[in-house]
Amino acid sequence: MKPDTAAPDLLRAAGLIRSGGIVAFPTETVYGLGANALDPAAVERIFAVKGRPRQSPLIVHVDSIEMARALVLEWPDAADRLAHRYWPGPLTLVLPKQPSIPDIVTAGLSTVGLRVPAHPLALALIHAAGVPIAAPSANPFTELSPTTAEHVRQSLGDAVDLVLDGGPATVGIESTVLSLAGLEPVLLRPGVIPLPEIESLIGPVRIEEGGGPGAHASPGMHAQHYRPRTPLVLLSAGDPPPTGRGEWLRLGREMPAEPAAYAAALYSVLHRLDARGLDWIAVERPPNTPEWAGILDRLTHAATR
Repeated sequence: MKPDTAAPDLLRAAGLIRSGGIVAFPTETVYGLGANALDPAAVERIFAVKGRPRQSPLIVHVDSIEMARALVLEWPDAADRLAHRYWPGPLTLVLPKQPSIPDIVTAGLSTVGLRVPAHPLALALIHAAGVPIAAPSANPFTELSPTTAEHVRQSLGDAVDLVLDGGPATVGIESTVLSLAGLEPVLLRPGVIPLPEIESLIGPVRIEEGGGPGAHASPGMHAQHYRPRTPLVLLSAGDPPPTGRGEWLRLGREMPAEPAAYAAALYSVLHRLDARGLDWIAVERPPNTPEWAGILDRLTHAATR
């Protein structure tokens, strides 16, 4: 349903963004914690509220290809092909940034991650605010990402100036992040878009393996991420579960056997189980195929090591 662009909450949210506030808002992936991407002091509030380290850059949300192009120094043909195919949608493109993007947004790097979200309320907010919005997931750093407004309220409380409720996220896990800033395309974080689809448009893509001690090229590259408070163990079919009181999540039983439906349900199910005070949550390891890569990445980061 198209949002009412004159709705009081939307207008208030846009005003807060323009005046240096922080607003939690829905996207199709997860709920974001947004601030004016051109205002360093506002972006600083995001890091403070989340407890996020400065080495982890933020994704900047825009409402059009035109807004994205105004924020970068280069717009290669590969970016144009991918943006026209996947925007609005769960794909973030990393490109050389304009000086107008503050260093706090990009962890001091010369690149910025940009995407056009595929949620009407997110697009309406960006348009009404009239500025690009920097937004990581609206939760404490390393914890479970929120896919509903209630998840945000439970985890961040009144630390956020306003929470816009746009219903449950439909994609359910964070965007694919692809760098086009170097000599070759690099996949920095997998998502729901299978890599072979991307390669069919732009050719071979190198896969980045993890993040080092310095500034990370993309969000989601810390070893620990997307974690419930309850210990999560990732098991293969037939492995025995831990001892104590826990819950199994198996493919085709407690969880969908199809990757898109699985992704849409994953964080919501983990939030529900996390509230039960269990000793463990066991998740059956999904297939190691391109369609499941984003889900396997999230579960691997979430698993207790």
